[in-house]
Amino acid sequence: MKHPFAELIALRIEEERAGHSRLTLEVTVEHLNPHDVVHGAVLYALADTGMGSALTPTLAAGEICATIEIKINYFKPVARGTLVCTTLMLNRGKSVANLESRIVLGDTLVAVANGNYAIFTPRKDAA
Repeated sequence: MKHPFAELIALRIEEERAGHSRLTLEVTVEHLNPHDVVHGAVLYALADTGMGSALTPTLAAGEICATIEIKINYFKPVARGTLVCTTLMLNRGKSVANLESRIVLGDTLVAVANGNYAIFTPRKDAA
């Protein structure tokens, strides 16, 4: 599936299957904040995209998913290297799924996120 935002920040979807995804991102200067560490929004984008990538293969024809909320804990700053985000689906109901993403740099845990996603069929009259 084409993902323009992921392409914009050079995020790579390495694995995507029902209930699991693995994404990578090679840190560049464009990912850094004014303090010369990866901006928190980059880590959030890894988690959010990872969760959507793990949930999407479970959707029925015509269904889509949308983020309801994500809580993220940041543990370590990152200035360079390859970030890896691994996501697992913890629970999936008919209309809401819960997923967890773990972001690492090598053996170092950088962040953990937990999110809830709505599962629905869009209305035909939706804008």
